[in-house]
Amino acid sequence: MGLRIERVVTSGIFSLDGEDFDVDNNIWLIGDDHEVVVVDAAHDHRPIAEAVRGRRTLGVLCTHGHNDHINAAVELADSVDAPIWLHPDDGMLWDVVHPDRRIDDPLRDGLTITVGGDDMTILHTPGHSPGGCCIHVPSLGTVFSGDTLFNGGPGATGRSFSDLGILVDSIRSRLFVLDGATTVHTGHGDSTTIGDEARRLEAD
Repeated sequence: MGLRIERVVTSGIFSLDGEDFDVDNNIWLIGDDHEVVVVDAAHDHRPIAEAVRGRRTLGVLCTHGHNDHINAAVELADSVDAPIWLHPDDGMLWDVVHPDRRIDDPLRDGLTITVGGDDMTILHTPGHSPGGCCIHVPSLGTVFSGDTLFNGGPGATGRSFSDLGILVDSIRSRLFVLDGATTVHTGHGDSTTIGDEARRLEAD
């Protein structure tokens, strides 16, 4: 069986700037019957590890450093024996949640990771956070957007380390150049397409 996508949803608290929010997070697994990568590790590592089902886990890829996307990363990585990847520009956010554990590998723009014989490419898309990244899997016609782009528009800004102008520039220059039919699997909520979000943003 070829490369496929699986989703796990966990619930918990997003905390930033002294405020707490109840959130549901999408965790995405990309892989085949033998190996897999995990995109984000939110709230509870156990259902994520169960979804891995003993496959070789090439990495826990954190789209950004907000606590609700990384708070289960260490437990998950330890349970499936995998490295943790995060863009170093979000190191200050990581350190708040995991002060005693360093990331294993840095995500960087243009980095290629191969899983199940297919390549995925890291796109650095700052704005929601300085180190925010998306993961493009051309063979699946899919991009995993974290909190950079949602069904309905750009991710939230107006908080520490965020900037709406930078975020919109990232979306236009890194995501809207993809094929309009590309599926966008988001960090929260429903999926969408590049074409739908491009039309929506340009209409605003």
